[in-house]
This record gives sequence, C-alpha cells and structure tokens, in this order.
Amino acid sequence: MTAATLRTYTCKDLAQMAKKEGVTGWHSMRKEELIDALAKAARRRKRRGDSPPSVEQNGKSTSNGTPRLTPAQRRAKSRIDALRTRLSQLKNISTSEEESATDKDRIVLMVRDAYWLQALWEVKPSSVERARTALGHNWHGAKPTLRIYKVLEDGSSTLYRDIAIHGGVNHWYVDVGEPPSQFRAELGYSGANDTFYCLCRSSKVATPTPGSTDAVNGNWSDVAENADRIFAMSGGYSAQGTSMELQQLLEERLQRRMGRPTETRFGNGAGAQAEDREELSFAVDAELVIYGATNPHAHVTVEGEPVTLRPDGTFAVRMHLPDRRQVVPVVASAPDGVEQKTIILGIERNTKELEPLVRDSMRSL
Repeated sequence: MTAATLRTYTCKDLAQMAKKEGVTGWHSMRKEELIDALAKAARRRKRRGDSPPSVEQNGKSTSNGTPRLTPAQRRAKSRIDALRTRLSQLKNISTSEEESATDKDRIVLMVRDAYWLQALWEVKPSSVERARTALGHNWHGAKPTLRIYKVLEDGSSTLYRDIAIHGGVNHWYVDVGEPPSQFRAELGYSGANDTFYCLCRSSKVATPTPGSTDAVNGNWSDVAENADRIFAMSGGYSAQGTSMELQQLLEERLQRRMGRPTETRFGNGAGAQAEDREELSFAVDAELVIYGATNPHAHVTVEGEPVTLRPDGTFAVRMHLPDRRQVVPVVASAPDGVEQKTIILGIERNTKELEPLVRDSMRSL
C-alpha cells in the first residue's frame, strides 16, 4: 500500500491499521507519521510475503486495505451487474444450452405470403464464442444481426436489409416488398467498420405474386395448420425443390414427413379391398383475383361495380371464374372526373376432367 493510498483514509482509520500492524507509539502519532509508519510496515510485509490485516474503516470491515461497500454502493453495483448480464443475454443468440441440442448452426427462411418471410434459426453456444474471438476488440460494439439479401435474376445477391435482433428468440418475421422476388438470409454479428461475422446462411426462397394469398388468408395461423402451404410457397413442390434445412425443420417440428401426397400419405397400408373402398368424390371450381394500385382518392370499378381502395391506393377483388372466355373491364377515374383510364382483361377458363387413375394396391405389398 502506497503513501498516496494511505492519505485517502482518515486519521482514525490509520490509527486502527497501525494498531493491527503492531506499530509502536501509534496512539500518539499524527496522520503523516502514521502514513510513514504504515508505508514502512507495508514494505516489510511485502518482503516477507505476508497478507495485510483486515481493519475497520468508519465502522465498515475492510480487507487488504479496501473498504467494504456501503448499502447504497452495493445496490448500485447490483444494478450494474444486472445490466451487464442483461446485455450479455441480448447479445447471445445461441438457442441451446447444450451442444447436443443441435449438431450444426442453421437458418431457414419460410415464405408466409407475398410480403412476409419468417426466419428460424438454431445456433450452438460454441459458435457464439467463436464469433466473440474472431471479432476481438470489435465484440464490445457488435450487434446480433439478421441480414437479408435480394437474389437478382443473374443469381447474384445484393444487400436488402439489416435487422438488429436479440438473444432469447429463435425466429423473426421480416417484411419485404417488390413481389415476386427471391431472398436469402444470413445470421451473425455486425461490428464497427462494416465488419460482419456470419454464423449461418439460408437457401433462397421466392415470394409469390400478391393478391391470391392475401385474399384467401388474411390472417396467419400456426405453422402446423399451414405447413403444406408454407412448404409449397417456399419451393417444396417445385421442380427445383426446397432447401433440405426447411424440410428437416418442418419434419422435426411437425413429426411427419413433408412432400407430395403420393410420397408421404400413401403406403402399404393405404390399400383396401375393391368392394370395401368408398368411391372418391372430387370437384374443383375457381375464383379470379384482380388486384392493382392507383391514386388513393381515385374511383375504380371492375365490370361496372365500384371497388373499395386501401389507404395506399391498392385494391384486390375476388370474383367467380366461369368455365368460358370473358372480358373484364377495369376502370379508374380521377377524383375530379377529368381523367379516366381503362384496362381490359381477357380471361379464359377451360376445365377438363381426365379419366380416373386407379392404383393396384397389391403392387406395394
């Protein structure tokens, strides 16, 4: 303990410390004399390798010459520690306490409709520690980030949006525009000087043309109730297929296979005796969804019927699609009635019913 440190103590505290050090004549010494005697005692103790004695300072027990905190100081320190813990939790985006919970890091993009994606991820704690080491001094200011890229027609990607996320969650809804478009995502930490440490990447997904999904399903339901629709919109039934990560994720969560019905729902037990089999009933109809956009205060009609515009001037109309050719006029008029524009839609529905196909169930036995 140096003389400068000892001068921060009161004369009473120094006298108590001198008494415990065994300084001769401590009771008659002044403050500077006590400081000098204690400094010499500290040097002797340092040479011997002894520990300093605990003392009482202003009625508070101290050890190693450091005073204990007052109640107010302890409360302040507790709040600071809690804040540091909370900040650490917000930065930690690992989704499992044990390494065995997931064998790899992964992020999956799912298409919810034309304007919304849902990102789901699983990250190991060890991966977060690797990010901390890789970012080094940039870790202090690093932020968990969900990075969305737009995939262009030539296959290249351009940064579409950075979304600041936080720990304690494993999914995020992302609003996107310009449908139909293709997107992919990366999950990681963004630091200073545009540094970005990527933990995992998703496969690309394509949002559908707006209108039909908006009109049919205005509200989201649980993934379990709409799993097949989400799987289809994310490319599950397309010729290219969807990402294996998405298929694995849905199968893990729903505890069933995902794929075409002929691949997942029919098997050896699906067959029945011909005389016991109930005849398959099947009927199909169709609706037409017309959507567009104009000035918010314009007047729009479809086949002469007025259409209600949304606040941004967009609109969507559902109407029956008969099995024939038809012409649908869509007319927009300016609020003052001076200008009018007309678009004619020529639409033809041609429905054909093919001969039924009856599979021989004995072939799969």
